[in-house]
Amino acid sequence: MDLTTTLAVSGAALAVAAFAGWRGARPPNPFKGPRLIPWRFIMVLAAAGALATLFTGLQANGIHPPGR
Repeated sequence: MDLTTTLAVSGAALAVAAFAGWRGARPPNPFKGPRLIPWRFIMVLAAAGALATLFTGLQANGIHPPGR
């Protein structure tokens, strides 16, 4: 993938992580019943995916972490 696509995927994953974090932080409503979507788990997975795609895109374009 090129840098534009990689950054777009990383940004989308970051947006999903932010939305899931917002939904997971809301207080539960016992009158509506239990939450059926694990928002915090989705937040963690999306944030990990955002970091992975960001680092992959940077390494594909020749930018490596220090010490390498």
